[in-house]
Amino acid sequence: MKQISVVVPVYNEEENVPIFVSRIEKVFATIPKFDYEIIFSMDPSSDATEAVISKINQQNPRIKLIKFARRFGQPMATFAGIDYASGDAVVVIDVDLQDPPEVIPRLIKKWEDDAYDVVYAKRSSRKGETLLKRFVSFVGYYIIGKITTLKIPRDTGDFRLLDRRVVREIVRFKEQNPFLRGLTAYVGFKQGEVVYDRDERLSGEGKYNRFLGSLTIGLNGIFCFSHYPLHVISWVGIAISAASFLLALLYLILKLVAYPIKWGNPTLVILISFIGGMQLLSLGIIGQYLARIFDSAVARPLYIVDRLYGLERKK
Repeated sequence: MKQISVVVPVYNEEENVPIFVSRIEKVFATIPKFDYEIIFSMDPSSDATEAVISKINQQNPRIKLIKFARRFGQPMATFAGIDYASGDAVVVIDVDLQDPPEVIPRLIKKWEDDAYDVVYAKRSSRKGETLLKRFVSFVGYYIIGKITTLKIPRDTGDFRLLDRRVVREIVRFKEQNPFLRGLTAYVGFKQGEVVYDRDERLSGEGKYNRFLGSLTIGLNGIFCFSHYPLHVISWVGIAISAASFLLALLYLILKLVAYPIKWGNPTLVILISFIGGMQLLSLGIIGQYLARIFDSAVARPLYIVDRLYGLERKK
């Protein structure tokens, strides 16, 4: 019997966890030839999320929990869950039920029948998302698609199925800023899609900042998989230098022909502000790369586990 590991990053979700588990159990009851495990990967929560999952674990040992020693964030929680997963395939899904668990059998069918190594869920509609969130998502996917060599499908999130051999490759990476969509595209293999309608969040509000969280994930996609921003600031620097040289040459010619030149504070302020702004922007882009180099150089643990429920600690 093949096993499916369902990896679920979670933080302050005591209301949604029981309903989520109930729906997952019903889903796998419809595909009895597959065994399953649910691995909740949890940042320390201020509500009763840990107690709720612990109680469910006592009733159903397939329900497991990784609790971090401190908050590491959703991307790292996802990565840790994948690292601890033991199934023949891993499904990554959020606990808020915006991504319906009922789509999972379709992912499994495409994986098993059509021999796809990665099956990602593509959204045909996005209920309950703000216009700002959709705009950030659209711009992020557009930029990443233009400046990287990776082919990351639009309107997809982390909701996807990964074959065991894809998981083996992903956990080899020691990314300090893991971008699952980028890593999945990077490892290659045969990839397909399942289209679905995304629902509204079941209850409560998202505990991870949707705008800043999406922005951070997008920046990881750009700076971890592309050198294009460095090339851009290089060309901008060349263009500004060329424009400055041409402007100086123009003033010299006008001076030689005795044409009256009027200097003023507005001209100086505009030029200084523009050049200063470009310098700060360039330093900011270089800083993004340096920060990631620093994170890789110090080689700190990707996550630190406080407690495990139903799992054995990795050596």
